[in-house]
This record gives sequence, structure tokens and C-alpha cells, in this order.
Amino acid sequence: MFDRPQSGERALLVRIGLGAPVAPAEVAEFDALARSAGAIPVARIGGSRPHPDPRYFVGSGKAEELKAVASATQADVILVDHALSPSQERNLEKLTERRVLDRSGLILDIFAQRARSHEGKLQVELAQLKHLSTRLVRGWTHLERQKGGIGLRGPGETQLETDRRLINNRIRTLKRRLERLALQRETGRQTRKEVPIPGAAIVGYTNAGKSTLFNVLTGASSYAADQLFATLDPTVRRLKLAHCPEIVLADTVGFVRDLPHELVAAFRSTLLEAREADLHLHVIDAADPERVERIQQVNEVLSGIGAGQIPQLEIYNKADLVGAPPRLERGADGLISRVWLSAATGAGLELLEQALVERFGARLARALVTLSARHGRARAELYRREAVLAERTLEDGGWQLEVELGERDLAELARREGFALPAPAAGAPCLDGGGFLQSRPAAAPSL
Repeated sequence: MFDRPQSGERALLVRIGLGAPVAPAEVAEFDALARSAGAIPVARIGGSRPHPDPRYFVGSGKAEELKAVASATQADVILVDHALSPSQERNLEKLTERRVLDRSGLILDIFAQRARSHEGKLQVELAQLKHLSTRLVRGWTHLERQKGGIGLRGPGETQLETDRRLINNRIRTLKRRLERLALQRETGRQTRKEVPIPGAAIVGYTNAGKSTLFNVLTGASSYAADQLFATLDPTVRRLKLAHCPEIVLADTVGFVRDLPHELVAAFRSTLLEAREADLHLHVIDAADPERVERIQQVNEVLSGIGAGQIPQLEIYNKADLVGAPPRLERGADGLISRVWLSAATGAGLELLEQALVERFGARLARALVTLSARHGRARAELYRREAVLAERTLEDGGWQLEVELGERDLAELARREGFALPAPAAGAPCLDGGGFLQSRPAAAPSL
């Protein structure tokens, strides 16, 4: 077996159509994936087959072509835009004398480069080890394999078993650590649920502009760049419309076609933010010619994690690139279903504000509430919801509180705790004041 090069910058890209021609958008996306991983494409090979070849996936003739082109272009690595079996990957490596990486391995490598948080790094390492465990034999085929008979038992099989045991031990350790982190994340969610604040999650295909929009709305500093999987670590922030109750906004990891199952499983706890949201802000690249397919692929991933039934507000970002003016579109139910805007230029953000007000537009009530000493639990609840603006202690030991809370929430609390509200409570429409979105970090730690 050949020695694998440490650098894999010069890449030969391979995309084969199975039963149908290769779509140009798929070729362009794979090219972007390769560049996101740090590779420099030096050649591209296409073709079509009715079904994969069991030995090389691409067929013996195409495999010989790969070998010749890789040698002529001095490619360090061959990137295949398909899921290869361990034997197919090994056979191609042996024939071409080049490192071969399939689509799953390439995406795993990008995730390994992008992960910044402790949890993200653990999730990527776990996915990599699970992927590696099926391909472990490749690294030891130069050793003698175990055979029957005295004196014929070589070190190869022993080393493989040792490596498998070490990898399995590491996988178990990572799972335990991630379970503890998932418990901490769940504690944060439960804390937010105790103070019922509606939540929205930004979802969408990778490189659709999710982090840019999130930064514009919240003033956060999430990394944003014109590349696939620019950031992996989700962030949670609180947003406040002028004179309206707060909402929690979460920025989630981007989706991509044929996302490896190892990564879907590893990032399942992170994607729970999308599953438990009250609304999905589905960011769509308006300039993407394949946006219909991208929408379908995102919805498939959401359905796979149990979030397919959550209402969506489609946000067509980058509208300026296609010359489309900012606008709103309403669905059959009369609610705003689409917003066309540009997060980069800020055009149309006021329309997004209008859509959020419509979805989360409960009125705030500001009132003077008098509580007796026996209503201490209600007072504590109001403070926990950060609804108290001012307080005065009464002579009988009670309190007079100036509070600001959603009308329905305040009425429900008064009914449950048995205190009276002044009539009428002063409600303020969400749009009064003309302010735009304000934000601050969520009570729970950022993800």
C-alpha cells in the first residue's frame, strides 16, 4: 500500500450520473465543497452509468482514466461525489496510488475544520471515528494478514483488533461527554420553558445567508462567509420587537444534499433547537437556480429530526442579486408566508419585522398590580419573567408592582394565582414606537 500524502490540496473531482445526466448545479456544489475543504481542483471527470460498479464504483475503464488523469495533473487526492463502500475506496486507492475520499469523508473533513465549540469538536470527532471504523482495514493492508497454521499468524489482524478496541473505547468516551453536554443543553431549554418565550429557529441550505441574517437581526458576531459550512456552532439570542414580548432566535447548522448519516446523528442534539422552535425562518438563496430542490432537501432533513410539522416563514435572501424588490407574499390562510429581502444590504428587513409581529404579535399589557403578602409566588413569577418595572412595598406587607407582560400571560397568571387585575389593562400594539428588532443574549448559555 502506498504512503498517503499529508497534503491533499491538488484534487481530481469525480461525479458520475447514475441513470441520469449529472446536473450542472450538483457539479458546482461539489466544486464548492472541495474548495471549502482547502482543495484546489485541477481536473474534473464525469460520466454516466446505469448502476455503480461493485469494484470501483465508476467502472474499470473510468478507473483507469482516473489513474491517468491523476498522474498527468499530479493530483494529491481524488474526491468522489458519491458514497463509496470501504472496498471501492480501497480498490481505487490501490489502482490510482492516490488518496481517495468520498462525499461523506469530504464533508466530515470540512466539519472538522469549522467546528469551534467544545461540543461541536466532540460531535465531529465522534462522526469521524464512526466513519473510520468501517474503513480501518485500509491502513493495515501492508501487514501480513492472519492465516491458519502454526507460525503463520501475522501481526496485521492483531493490530486491527487493537485499533478497533481503541476506537470503540474512544467512541464510548465521546458519547458519555456528549450526553452530559446534551443534559446541560436540555437544562437550558427547560429554563427557557419556565419563562414561556416563543422561539424561532433559522434553518436553511448551507451558504443561503443564515448567519448573515442572524447577525443583522441580533447584532451577534457569528462567523459568516461565502463558503459552505462557514460556521457549525449554533447561537441563541433573544429578540425584542418594540413594545412586544421577547422571542428567542436560534441560528442552526446549514443543511446540504446527501448529508452523511454520521453527521445527522452527531448533530441531533444541536438540531433539537430547530425541533422545539415555534417557527422556522427558512432562509432560501433567491439567486440559486436549484432553490426548489434545496427547499425540498431542507424539509427532508427537518422531517427526519421530527420538525417537519413546525410552521415555516420562507425568507428569500439575496433578492438584490436577482433584481427582485423586497416584498411580502401571503399564503392561503392569509398569513405572511414569504419575505423577499437582502440581509447584506438591509433591504426588506422591515418586512421581516412585520412578519414576525404577525406571527408573535401578542399585545403587551402594562398595569399596576397590587399583591398581598400571600401572593409571594406570583411576585416571584413576575420577577422570573423579568416583567417588573417598579415596585413599592405596602404598609400591610404586600406590594404594588408596575409590570409589563403579554396580555394573555398576565391574565393567565392572575387567574392561576388568584389576584385581581385593574380593568382595563393598558395594552400596546406591537408596532407602536416604530422600533426595529433589539436583541440581547438568551438567559441560557449560547450554544
